[in-house]
Amino acid sequence: MKYIEAFHEGDKINEVYLCKYKQMATAKNGKSYENVILQDKTGTIDAKIWDPGSSGIGDFSVMDYVFVTGDITSFQGTLQMSIKRLRRADETEYVAADYLPVSEKDIDQMYAELMDYMKLVKNPYLQKLIQMYFVDNAAFIETFKKHSAAKTVHHSFVGGLLEHTLGVVKLCVFYTKQYPFLNKDLLLTAALFHDVGKLKEISNFPENDYTDDGQLLGHIVMGCELVGFGCRHIKNFPKKLMSELQHCILAHHGELEFGSPKKPALAEAMALNYADNTDAKLETMYEILKGAGDNKEWLGFNRLFESNLRKSTEY
Repeated sequence: MKYIEAFHEGDKINEVYLCKYKQMATAKNGKSYENVILQDKTGTIDAKIWDPGSSGIGDFSVMDYVFVTGDITSFQGTLQMSIKRLRRADETEYVAADYLPVSEKDIDQMYAELMDYMKLVKNPYLQKLIQMYFVDNAAFIETFKKHSAAKTVHHSFVGGLLEHTLGVVKLCVFYTKQYPFLNKDLLLTAALFHDVGKLKEISNFPENDYTDDGQLLGHIVMGCELVGFGCRHIKNFPKKLMSELQHCILAHHGELEFGSPKKPALAEAMALNYADNTDAKLETMYEILKGAGDNKEWLGFNRLFESNLRKSTEY
């Protein structure tokens, strides 16, 4: 199989991929074409069907496995595929596991490392909350390990939520060393739980799309509710500590326009916001540069960073 991460400009493709997205569009000349996103376990690629009415283009839907014939081209520094022929693939033509993007890191090792960091939390109430979900709840643990951190943009792969959470926790551990006035127990617990709402916001693979609750409520509110539920089921859990933990979760996007119901009012909430933003942005940059393949030139304007991007010089 020719994996997407190995594509180069000029490649001729005859392979099966998972269709993650399709939408009709109209070119400047008034002619209709179809935007498609294809996926395998190494990533995604934008594709175009310039002649959707062609006899070589069969009927297909989002989440279908499709056999495509096409050419790899480059547009504004990014690879894309021009699809010439397409049909639904037969079940005998693919193995589903080849089409789920997976973290480059070992999932069980990451989880063990995450739990090692949680041993730094000494507050008995926070430790009970951690144990309730991340030690004693097997179903929660299994889902958390396999979930993505986003539909797109960053950590949108199996193990992505775990990898992102670990990255945020490690940054917060550094912050507590650099700025000892921070409440380590509160900050590390907030970092662990900050994105747990994504377990309900985003569906499982292969869909990895927003749920109804994800659209209506969002992961910040649902994560806050999950933490509140856990705290209320721990006898004598301090009310002020619960509020401070929930505040960190509610404020972890930093600004109202970025989806946070509250702006940071605690130093720990501010630190969590910076850690979350740093890990998300640098992972996004990594995925963009990785997707550029061998291209060492300018990649063109990127709307997420509002800047023209390229890889740094290697010596």
